[in-house]
Amino acid sequence: MAGPLTREGILDTAEQVLRRYGPAKTTVVDVARALDVSHGSVYRHFSSKAALRDAVTQRWLDRVSAPLEEIVAGSGSAEGRLRDWVRTLAATKQGIAREDPELFATFRRVTDEAGEVVAAHVDHLAAQVGRIVADGVASGELAAVDPEVAGRAVLRATALFHHPAHADEWGDPRLDDQLDAVLDLLLDGLRPRS
Repeated sequence: MAGPLTREGILDTAEQVLRRYGPAKTTVVDVARALDVSHGSVYRHFSSKAALRDAVTQRWLDRVSAPLEEIVAGSGSAEGRLRDWVRTLAATKQGIAREDPELFATFRRVTDEAGEVVAAHVDHLAAQVGRIVADGVASGELAAVDPEVAGRAVLRATALFHHPAHADEWGDPRLDDQLDAVLDLLLDGLRPRS
């Protein structure tokens, strides 16, 4: 290994090792061997195999949510931003599954075991949607609803299009039309009534 051992370097290598051996067979020793360091060196950065796996999972999930934050913070109507947000989340997850099925399969297995990390990610995504809804409520574009409740509802109502458990259904050629229909219904329900 060239240079000092860093947390990011360990995570880069852990992703490669997880991809090669799969989550069930990957050990901290495998990661250390790939880095050409002792497993104790890895443990100085991560207290356990579970902590290392959680950190890899967190990094993957952060990559998913980063472009979404740009939409949340962007300008434009709440309705347009909400549509863009859901479409971007769906396109990101579906794109990973289509373009790198090996990585996606590994990601699915690892996230199944990272309950707290995944729960925090879901909370973060729901809060992002809630911020868009809050902007729409403040501008009068959307009805006076609880943004937190609406954020979770939108996330759950669109799960078919972005939750890894539904990946086997993402090959349906009508999926984009179905997403548009779901978004139309959700946004109609969020609009103020006269």
